Amino acid sequence: MTGMEATDMPGSAEGGPVGDLVVRAAEGNDLDAVLSIGHRTWPIIHEPIAGLDYVAMGLAKWWTSDVVAASIRQGRTIVAELDGIVVGMAAFGTQDADLVLWKLYVLPEHHGRGVGSALMDAVLDRAREAGHTRVTVAYPDGNAYAARFHRAHGFIETHREASGSGLPDTIWMVREIGAGEDA
Repeated sequence: MTGMEATDMPGSAEGGPVGDLVVRAAEGNDLDAVLSIGHRTWPIIHEPIAGLDYVAMGLAKWWTSDVVAASIRQGRTIVAELDGIVVGMAAFGTQDADLVLWKLYVLPEHHGRGVGSALMDAVLDRAREAGHTRVTVAYPDGNAYAARFHRAHGFIETHREASGSGLPDTIWMVREIGAGEDA
């Protein structure tokens, strides 16, 4: 499930990036930075929507060293560096014929500076390079940051899934892409 950057999210900064922003494939030595991003952003984004138990479950399931290291090794994680410091990440994979963006998180102090957009552009580029014609995302209902961010990047809601156990529904969105389309 993705988290987003947004200028009105708590801890947000306004304006463009300060320094040089580089988006690149994650490497093994990025593991701690990627884990830190998850552990710093997940509680802020998901606790108000689904509660502390959901946050604890998500961190234990999707933000462990084993899970993140495997994604990095498989070339499915990218990072955004600002002046040599990792400040954002995205992780993706395939499901059926689609590229699925599973995670996109930016440290709160770097929200609203284009870091999330740069990561999104890189994910869309990778999808095109791999021959995918669309990218899908999912996020929990109530995550206004994710809804706004994805709509701003051309995603359209396709359906909702009931999550059960009192958790918010999962909202699925898709963006059609073409081989020659600009991000």
